[in-house]
Amino acid sequence: MASGPDLFVVCRSCGREVSPYITECPYCGNRLRKRAPKLERGGTPKQKPLRKRPSLGRLKPNEIPGIRAERRPYATILLVLASIVVTILFNAGVFFLGDLALGAGVTDEYWRCATTLFVYSSNLYEIVVLAAVFLFGWLLERRHGPLAPLLVFLIGGAGGMAAAIAAGDADLALGANSAALALLAAWSVRDLLGRRRGVEDDSDMLGLLAIAVVLVLLPLAVTEASAVAGLAGGAIGLVLGLPLARLREH
Repeated sequence: MASGPDLFVVCRSCGREVSPYITECPYCGNRLRKRAPKLERGGTPKQKPLRKRPSLGRLKPNEIPGIRAERRPYATILLVLASIVVTILFNAGVFFLGDLALGAGVTDEYWRCATTLFVYSSNLYEIVVLAAVFLFGWLLERRHGPLAPLLVFLIGGAGGMAAAIAAGDADLALGANSAALALLAAWSVRDLLGRRRGVEDDSDMLGLLAIAVVLVLLPLAVTEASAVAGLAGGAIGLVLGLPLARLREH
């Protein structure tokens, strides 16, 4: 409820009570204000209009007023769904390992370095790798947009498989452990460089190291995972992370 006008004001010079609608004190002549307030009908001073608060617009589902929800990681979801669909089709007999996978006798068909990233024959291997792909793909996409995880996944993953061919470690190389390590490495570069400069952040580098160790050691538990591909993919991810760390974040 708005308060009414003041009944009097006190002159700072003589201390007497005077009318709030005069400009000079009638007792000592002290200047009270530059101009008298405007009066409306009824003898009340004109109130200043209230400023209209800026509107945030219509909120989308799951949004908090004043905070916009983050964009969904569509590129990362696409990579994960593609791997799941291809693996389901493989288990359903729609195609065989020889159609897409990288294995002995087909190492000269280099396009398989990309297609073999989406094929899995072990459920445990697929769950571990796709969990890492989703986590670090999402973090990278949130930082640099949808193109970044797609490029790192394909370049790091296919480059790791090509390294496995060159090293003779591609008798049967399936899955995206190389791409997962590339995403992990590319995302970590910015924070690693920041730590060297003494910049503190909220990144859990010990957790990141634990995930990296699990991905690197996967070939010991799963024969279809290539150790050379994984290490090479991680190295490619570090190289790709250097220019990404210098880009403006979204």
